[in-house]
Amino acid sequence: MMPQFPALDDRELALLLSEGNDGAFEIIYNKYWKRLFNAAYKRIADQTACEEIVQDIFIKLWEKRFGLSLSTGLENYLLVAVKYNTIDYHRKQLVKHRFEQVSKLSEYDNSTDDILIAADLARYISKLVDDLPGKCKNVYVLSRLEHKSHKEIAEILGISEKTVQGHLTKALQHIRSGMMDALPLLLAFLLH
Repeated sequence: MMPQFPALDDRELALLLSEGNDGAFEIIYNKYWKRLFNAAYKRIADQTACEEIVQDIFIKLWEKRFGLSLSTGLENYLLVAVKYNTIDYHRKQLVKHRFEQVSKLSEYDNSTDDILIAADLARYISKLVDDLPGKCKNVYVLSRLEHKSHKEIAEILGISEKTVQGHLTKALQHIRSGMMDALPLLLAFLLH
């Protein structure tokens, strides 16, 4: 049964939540669940994954309720959480995809060395992407994994297209530079 509060705005609900009020949490959950799901679905289009993302956001909101400080407002906080959780989902899917590619290599070539080298390369590339600074990493993931245009990325992250281009250039330079460090590993894979 939904708690009966007089019409409270988000600021008041957030304050009650920060005091551990589970009724306020339930109201927030019912008010925002569908909106967050729809925001996630626009980026992922996988119902199960979107449901899990939204559930995770609400679990984290409940776990962090006592230290909750919402300078940007409750709705914005939740929508930003969706954005970052969907980016993280795509990053995990990339790692999974790379692992599957490495696994397919074993179907064609039973060479343990090739499989290990390919797995090392996949981990190394994933680490290079993970090591990118926050916005730079987000721009890279949106561009290369979600195939968003510079304009779409600018709108999603609230930055200019020129800034998007700058972050993407920086990300690609970082990855290229990092791949130079992995050149011996790459050569071993290609020449083996």
